[in-house]
Amino acid sequence: MLEGKKIATRESYGNALAELGKTNDKVVVLDADLAGATKTGIFKKAFPDRFFDCGIAEGNMAGIAAGLATTGLVPFMSTFAMFAAGRAFEQVRNAIGYPHLNVKIGATHAGISVGEDGATHQCNEDIALMRTIPGMVVISPSDDVEARAAVAAAAEYEGPVYLRFGRLAAPVINDNPDYKFEIGKGIVLKEGTDVTLVTTGLMVGYTLEAAELLEKDGISAKVINIHTIKPLDKELIAAAAKETGKVVTIEEHSIIGGLGGAVCEALAESCPVPIKRIGINDEYGQSGPAVKLLHHYQLDTEGIYAQVKEYLAK
Repeated sequence: MLEGKKIATRESYGNALAELGKTNDKVVVLDADLAGATKTGIFKKAFPDRFFDCGIAEGNMAGIAAGLATTGLVPFMSTFAMFAAGRAFEQVRNAIGYPHLNVKIGATHAGISVGEDGATHQCNEDIALMRTIPGMVVISPSDDVEARAAVAAAAEYEGPVYLRFGRLAAPVINDNPDYKFEIGKGIVLKEGTDVTLVTTGLMVGYTLEAAELLEKDGISAKVINIHTIKPLDKELIAAAAKETGKVVTIEEHSIIGGLGGAVCEALAESCPVPIKRIGINDEYGQSGPAVKLLHHYQLDTEGIYAQVKEYLAK
């Protein structure tokens, strides 16, 4: 099982912004009165003149970020995923996406692991929404190392980027000298021959643990970390599907329109194989401790293991 250091990717986001601010004076940060929760307060403390609190007015914040981008600055607009992707969708689509402006959207507190904030704040639809905006890059990092790398890569990329971060502490799994982050490229974390497990974000750590349990049962599972959901690494996924003949997607998001939807679309065109989607089914979340919610929705190690076993048995 994965042990050692754990850190929430929202913390990584705040730290990465502060580091980025030291080397890139074009970076500015906007927040919707949530700097303590989104951790953009770390940037604010270091660079108060480059931080803008837009208040609880996310649509207006998107417009301000768009305007700043037209001046050559690199704005990171930050708030909870429910507000960034949900409440401000129209402004993100029309003010940022349509003119293809260089705005980065730092969306924290995504998914069911928001916990006690309940169904209204547990955004399990944001990946689906952002995927539909033409030209929008969608990134869901798995840990501290990947989140920091994603922020740096987003700043270098010319165009709109949606970055998805979590509230719950995640194990650090990419802390190795060979790790390389590249937008649009998946990473094989474990080789296998019986089934391919394609996962993203918080679920990557749990999926690796589930793969270990499957290994004890004589099931060889290939694990792929898809940190960039759009553009999707279709070639890597198709090659893995051909090798194993079966695919399971695992995400802390609705199974409709997210990673599972993207993988199904890609494989339907290039390599049709049986696919199982693991995530939030067609339902809302509920209030409760994050770890207990993950267990309830079978998104922890044991839940993923059980669902993959059941799928393979069929």
